Amino acid sequence: MPPANPFGGRLILVANRLPVTLRNDDGRATLVPSIGGLATGLSSTYDAQQSLWVGWPGDLSPFAPEERRRVIDELDARSLRSVELTQDEIRNYYELFANGVIWPLFHYLLDRVPLEAQGWDTYVAVNQRFASAVLDVLQPGDRVWIHDYQLMLVPGMIRERAPDARIGFFLHIPFPAPEVFRTLPWRQRLLEGLLGADLVGFHTGAYVRHFATALRYLLGLDADVTRAWFEGREVRLDAFPMGIDAEQFDRDARNPAIIREVERLRADAGGRTLLLGVDRLDYTKGLPRRMLALERLFERHPELRDAIRLIQVAVPTRDGMEHYQSYRRELEETIGRINGAHGSVSALPIHYLHRSVPQEQLVALYRAADVMLVTPIRDGMNLVAKEFVASRVDDDGVLVLSEFAGAASELAEALHVNPYDLDAMASVMKQAIEMPLAEQRTRMRALRQRVRFNDVSRWAARFAEQLDQPPAPRQLTPRVEIDALLNRLSTVSRLTLLLDYDGTLVPIVGGPALATPDPDLLTQLRELTAVPGIDVQLVSGRAVETLEAWLGGLPIGLWAEHGLWYRPNQDAPWELTVDAPREWMERVRPLIRQATQGTPGSLVEEKTASFAWHYRMADPDLGERHARELRAQAATALADEPVAVLEGSKVVEIRLRGVSKAIVIPRLAPGALLVAFGDDRTDEDMFAALPPDGVAIHVGPLSSGAHFRLKDWRAVRQLLHSLAQARVVVPTS
Repeated sequence: MPPANPFGGRLILVANRLPVTLRNDDGRATLVPSIGGLATGLSSTYDAQQSLWVGWPGDLSPFAPEERRRVIDELDARSLRSVELTQDEIRNYYELFANGVIWPLFHYLLDRVPLEAQGWDTYVAVNQRFASAVLDVLQPGDRVWIHDYQLMLVPGMIRERAPDARIGFFLHIPFPAPEVFRTLPWRQRLLEGLLGADLVGFHTGAYVRHFATALRYLLGLDADVTRAWFEGREVRLDAFPMGIDAEQFDRDARNPAIIREVERLRADAGGRTLLLGVDRLDYTKGLPRRMLALERLFERHPELRDAIRLIQVAVPTRDGMEHYQSYRRELEETIGRINGAHGSVSALPIHYLHRSVPQEQLVALYRAADVMLVTPIRDGMNLVAKEFVASRVDDDGVLVLSEFAGAASELAEALHVNPYDLDAMASVMKQAIEMPLAEQRTRMRALRQRVRFNDVSRWAARFAEQLDQPPAPRQLTPRVEIDALLNRLSTVSRLTLLLDYDGTLVPIVGGPALATPDPDLLTQLRELTAVPGIDVQLVSGRAVETLEAWLGGLPIGLWAEHGLWYRPNQDAPWELTVDAPREWMERVRPLIRQATQGTPGSLVEEKTASFAWHYRMADPDLGERHARELRAQAATALADEPVAVLEGSKVVEIRLRGVSKAIVIPRLAPGALLVAFGDDRTDEDMFAALPPDGVAIHVGPLSSGAHFRLKDWRAVRQLLHSLAQARVVVPTS
């Protein structure tokens, strides 16, 4: 009986392949179970009630039209939705881009990335096909769970057309360090595609950290290892180490027929120690290095040459790709050389099988082996390690596990090894061969307990639980509420608009000097001032000289340095709103100079009675660390001064206490409805000072006390444009 569906409503699984694949039997299409960790791992979740699976079934082109129709009908009857792809699409989207570019790069093998990457346009088009296939069947209440690197754009594509959909994404391969990921020309598109999901899952905490850091470095987002804020939405991030169907492997391992096969394998070994490797024939699995380490062991300990047999199962994969063919040749030549040098008349040390192995034979091999070698040079998780553990019902056997496999973060009792260190691998192999039975059982019992507890059902249930959690309260204001606000603002007699500048009317840019107003903004501000009953006040932290140069020719009120300076109209002089002592500035100037010199990319902006230390262009981690240090040092140095040390958006501001945008509110002419727009902490002071009937509108993802929230500066401009268009002409009081 299949397990209960942890997702509650319908679950739509989306993966490159369906859990079945086509086999051509003399022109008749036969559906057989797909081979691979993803199909195997998700089968129990898919078998739960109310599930659909969207994916590619295999190449339908060789079959007659009526046979293709029959296959699609059979797939539909199994709740499988086919995304048909041509051979050219498979070559460009799957072979050239997904497996030719993303796969090696995400596994840190940059030397295998082509000099001129191909297939991106097809990758985009195929991802759109998958998204459309989901949208065709999507119903209210459905959960969409998208899988793996072939479909990284699909979450964003679904989100664009179904904004309220509940979407999860899980990456089954490593997410590389940002220094590696940033080499990808399409890095921003892929990140934004993934951020269409509500929940993005990875195998390990290290992959989560890499992803969050990439968001901060490459997109400049407010992100940590638990969540990111993107386009007004919370995107949750977490690690979900994938499990296996441990109970099934346990049952299979106790099957009398499999036990007889285990006895046959051990008898055939003739008393030799059985080492086992089961891997897809992929260059990430480190098979040549494993063979060289075994050769190193034989060179150091010749007495072991006829005492060891390594059974290496290499499951065919991507046979049509040239670099996989060359990799196979390299591996087989290495094995042949080692067998020739270290074999004997009676036996060869390496027994090599280049084929798929049925489940029953695989479990028999797991039970028969004395030592399991799982030594990839990089692997997202590696379920083979867990399958071996689940099959060891006698609590014996030794697992040798690469520290670069995701499973290493869970399976601490395995013997961990660096696959790049051949000497160390040879030593660990000898340690595994000679490990006393008592130690084997101590280690294996702990491994088995963990593998059985964190099985694939628990993995899916944890993901479902996280996906169904309500988002944090930083969501964009629904369109219906914005329309109601617009109707209200269009009918009041007098409006005063309080507009922040950076991040509210213009995007945040790398350097403060680059945020000059564009012609469209200048035109829009002029149009607003021409609407009867609207008064425009621009309230910024910018210096007087900057605002005068950029906006001085407009008939609007200007407030500089957070309200310290005020210019009521274009013909009036600037005036100080409060006294501005400057003596304290000399005490903090050396601290700011030190922070600037120690943080490449940072800069300091000195104003009348304040400093602004900007670090948006600096390394994010270094900038934030030095910002914390600067805030602490400045607060200590100025403890007896009437000065506040504040944190803004990638800026540390040091200014007179009491000087904030709240100064603006009591100085405005009474009688108008005040509507304030802002995007960062400095605008919260202005929001808090509004009268009870005032309207606060926050822009962007940061925490805010404002009732209304807009996505970004574009949404602000659109709202202001709609207000100008909808505004009715009423007599001013």
